Parts: sequence; C-alpha cells; structure tokens
Amino acid sequence: MTTNDIYLEFHVPDFKVTKDFYIKLGFSVVWEREPEGWKGYVVMEMNGNVLCFWGGNVEIYTHPYFKRFPKDTPPGFGTEIVLSVADVASYYEKVKAFAKISEPLELRPWGLKDFRIIDPFGYYLRISEPHDIRDKRFLVA
Repeated sequence: MTTNDIYLEFHVPDFKVTKDFYIKLGFSVVWEREPEGWKGYVVMEMNGNVLCFWGGNVEIYTHPYFKRFPKDTPPGFGTEIVLSVADVASYYEKVKAFAKISEPLELRPWGLKDFRIIDPFGYYLRISEPHDIRDKRFLVA
C-alpha cells in the first residue's frame, strides 16, 4: 500500500488523452471514476510517483478558483512536476519518441541528469535521476 502526506491534483479536460500519455510514460491507473459533472477522478502511479487528475471534462473551466484566470493561462503555470526514474538515459530514449521535449537530457550544474517535457495539456515535467532531496550537494549552483 502506498500512502502519501501530499497529493498532487491536476485539472485536465480529457481523461483519455491524459491516461494515454501517462501510460506511455509508464504510469498505471490505480483507480478511476468516469467524468460526471464534478465527479470525475483518476489516480495514476509509477514507481511511487502518484499523480491525481480531476475533472476529465469541461467542468474544470468552472472551478471557483481557477476560472478567475485568463483562458490562455497555461495549466500549471509556475509549477514544475519532478518525477524520479532509475535509468534516466534509457527513459529519455523511450519518451522522446512521443513527448514534446522542452529541454533535452543533460547533466545539470547541480550534478544530476534530467530532461523536461510538456504533457498534452501544458503541464511541465522534469524527469530526473533519483536523489535525496535533503542532500545539499544538489542545491542549484
């Protein structure tokens, strides 16, 4: 059983597109409730990385908080989703065949290899080597 103290929930207008993309990344559906008004939800997991998706339909645009922003505001503006994978180089070769690469795989100044992609709805994902986030060696140089 996987439990978390924090859950990330992303508002998306289409579960099929979302699931197709994240399944290609290696995620699997933990559970799903088909969209019905405000009640759609999908939980996906890959190697301990858990992502939740709400909506699955146009209801996301009527959310009391998010509807205040211009419609052309990219989803997740100002947010970077970081996923850890064991073999980032092999994973990059797999992912670049279908994902929009924002930044290619490279060794970063803080000593880790990563690459960045954009999901079908504009969310920005960094795919990184596993590391202990508390290790100060990985502070931005």
